[in-house]
Amino acid sequence: MLKAILCYSKKIPIPDQAFSSQSYHLSLETEIAEGLGQDKIQQKIHDTFELVKTSVEQELQAGRGQKDAVPVVGNKADGERSTFAAGKATNRQIKFVLDLCRDRDRPISLNELNAQVKQLYGVDSLYSLSKADASKLVESLKRDQRKAA
Repeated sequence: MLKAILCYSKKIPIPDQAFSSQSYHLSLETEIAEGLGQDKIQQKIHDTFELVKTSVEQELQAGRGQKDAVPVVGNKADGERSTFAAGKATNRQIKFVLDLCRDRDRPISLNELNAQVKQLYGVDSLYSLSKADASKLVESLKRDQRKAA
């Protein structure tokens, strides 16, 4: 198997905060079957990158991140301000969910996962989950993984 890691990042200025921005980033690791021709490999990479890019752009267009961002004074010595999405799932939770979906006998695609998230938690995507719902999803995926073993 060939492995491809596709990333898309975008920085957005924070309104009314000089020299500040929010960074949005998504990385996706996928496997590509060996023996495919160069054209099919390039098409798989292109399609997967488009999925990654579209996911980030949809999150930004929906206003997620900025509308929910709450400025807080960080624990930094210089008093620099930072932002965080109050109550949203952490990057670590999201990565753990994606890892659990990938490391299965039958991996769960991002589209399948988002459909399940919408059905179970009433939000459009994994990236819209609350911290509590992300924890529930992690426990559910871990439970499913134990049953399969």
